[in-house]
Amino acid sequence: MGWALRSAGTADMETIVELRAVVMRPDLERLGRFDPHRVRQRFRDAFRAEQTSVIESDGAFVGCVALRPTDSAHWLEHFFLDPRVQGRGIGSAVLGTLLRRTDAEGTTVRLNVLQGSAARRLYERHGFTVESEDPVDVFMVRAPGARAA
Repeated sequence: MGWALRSAGTADMETIVELRAVVMRPDLERLGRFDPHRVRQRFRDAFRAEQTSVIESDGAFVGCVALRPTDSAHWLEHFFLDPRVQGRGIGSAVLGTLLRRTDAEGTTVRLNVLQGSAARRLYERHGFTVESEDPVDVFMVRAPGARAA
């Protein structure tokens, strides 16, 4: 299955908002934290088109990912794939592409994932390790060039 990244625009925000609600609902419900308004509004409040890429497959929207720079690292955020294309290697390919870029820059990458999320395994396969955790989130980090343990 082919895929491509393109820069997000403000017109993409509501499409991404709805995908976020769909993708995050099972984990948020499991954690007792799903609120249909809040799951959408948190994305709207954090959305920065210039840091976000839309993932397309065969020309159709299938997801998004953001890489937010800070002074000491990049934060991988808003990495959502339509459930219909999950498990087909797109997420791994997109993540690998982004990590090759950050490796070339010599930049550490950080992220957080919900406790119990299947996405954690994807991140571990790409060299992320747990930095800290709380009852809701697992905070992970990956040094430049890190390989999975």
